[in-house]
Amino acid sequence: MQAKKQSGTPSAASSTSKQPDQFRLFLDESLDSDSVATALRAAGAHVERLTDHFAKGTPDEVWLERAGRESWIVLTRDKRIRYRKLERIALKMAGVRAFVFTGGNVTILETGQILARALPRIREICVNETGPFIFHLGRSGKPLRMD
Repeated sequence: MQAKKQSGTPSAASSTSKQPDQFRLFLDESLDSDSVATALRAAGAHVERLTDHFAKGTPDEVWLERAGRESWIVLTRDKRIRYRKLERIALKMAGVRAFVFTGGNVTILETGQILARALPRIREICVNETGPFIFHLGRSGKPLRMD
């Protein structure tokens, strides 16, 4: 039996160079908890926590700029963002893709579980839309565009 001829060009699967991860979630201070990070990681997400990079209380404009530069997908529980025009402008200027958890009266553990279940849809949105954008999602875990 004749051996299969190699093309001389390594395939993406056999390449030793690390491919950039374009789907990295960033938990802002409102979601920066062990339970949320653990739930998302168990669902296969790469997670960056605000406190891994910044001190608590860091102004939003500072971490938003970094999140945009790093192409991190921001997850927040800051429901009031829809009323804060300057924060929405800063988010859009940074080119951030954001998902705001608006489910009321749920524990942080339940929040992590809901976000983990919503992960496939969040990933699909991020693959199909370049941003900047803001989606909100409630207890159902169904992301809806916030304009």
